[in-house]
Amino acid sequence: MLNFLQTYCLLSYAWDMTYTRRHIDILLDEIGQELPAIFIKGARGVGKTETALQRAKTVFHLDSPDTLTLLQASHELPTTATPPVLLDEWQFLPDIWNVVRRAVDAGAPGGNYLLTGSANIPLEAHIHSGAGRITPIQMRPLTISERDIETATVSLAELLNGNKSKIEGNTNIGLNEYAEEIARSGFPGIRPLSARARNAQLDAYIDQSTHRRIEGSQQRTPVALRAWFAAYAAATATTAGYEAILNAATSGQANKPARNTVAKFREHLSRLYLIDPLPAWTASFTPLKRLASSVKHHIVDPALAVRLAGTDMAALMKGRGPDIPYKGAETFLGALFESLAVQSVRVYAELAEANTSHLRTDKGTHEIDIIVERRDGTVIPIEVKMAQTPSDSDVKHLNWLEQQIPDRVADKILITTGQYAYRRQDGVAVIPLALLGP
Repeated sequence: MLNFLQTYCLLSYAWDMTYTRRHIDILLDEIGQELPAIFIKGARGVGKTETALQRAKTVFHLDSPDTLTLLQASHELPTTATPPVLLDEWQFLPDIWNVVRRAVDAGAPGGNYLLTGSANIPLEAHIHSGAGRITPIQMRPLTISERDIETATVSLAELLNGNKSKIEGNTNIGLNEYAEEIARSGFPGIRPLSARARNAQLDAYIDQSTHRRIEGSQQRTPVALRAWFAAYAAATATTAGYEAILNAATSGQANKPARNTVAKFREHLSRLYLIDPLPAWTASFTPLKRLASSVKHHIVDPALAVRLAGTDMAALMKGRGPDIPYKGAETFLGALFESLAVQSVRVYAELAEANTSHLRTDKGTHEIDIIVERRDGTVIPIEVKMAQTPSDSDVKHLNWLEQQIPDRVADKILITTGQYAYRRQDGVAVIPLALLGP
């Protein structure tokens, strides 16, 4: 049976000549043959399986009833299969995680196992964390530079390395095109669809995600969960408190969900990688004091936020949008553009072995949308503005941070919707989002 299965997998999942490489492939090329087991995690539809299939020789799709039954009968089957072995949607059989962990402990070589999953480790599963044995790598939706709409001319990694070379490049991608990119989403399987089919798919994605039983609860609460998810999406690119989000989700309701119920909502959406908050910068070993600790809210793809808000890009382009009771961007479209930029920068930063966060002083005197930081303390502060032509006020927080820690700031970036990439006289690199790459 195993030989037949392996042969089937080899014939069905040989390298796909039409596959478009993702940025995560750069990382997998570099470390994939050294690490015995890699867990590619991320929201459903970001392309995890397709990427893993390019490297696997034996494939077990655990969301297939036949394959699940096979592995339930013989947990050890993957350990005798031809590597690399892909265990796709492994969470359907949580015990298989322990099988891989034990195989690594027994000396499995590098590049032996790939696991993919659209949900984190089930809370009730009695399994080892996998720490030190199974290496997790998060995969996000397509970045702007992966969408084949423009060629990036500026590398974030080079700027992090202190290479203050000439910032140059021009693009015809403007606000209308960015709005279209927000609506089309970064999910590879959804992007090519017509607008109507795409919207139907995005709505179904939300419905299926909010109708699942919340872990740790015996009840399904799709209406309340969807309302909270919509309120969270409306808080995109803000630091709104969770109490404010709950109030927005239950406006006009006398009986609000209990705090532990809301915590389960948040945990449920986090486990599915649907909410992707940006942490606050801790600013270690700096003179900076009294920084706020609140996360900045983002969901996995701003296209979902558009659908959750019950609006469309035509309305957003006219300055309309949901009634947002949170302090943040001037318009909802501006918040979505910032989220689109954050989505891409996070991927670029991870490839450069850097972390991402945001900065806000406790009274809101200074705010910076993204802080990219290497382990050596080198940082690049990034502001995101929907404007085509920046003003001095758009860069004042970037210049303020450089004044505070001049020896740590490698560069300063202002991401725009403009046509040209260039460097201002104050040293700020003005870069259209479409021209920034890893």
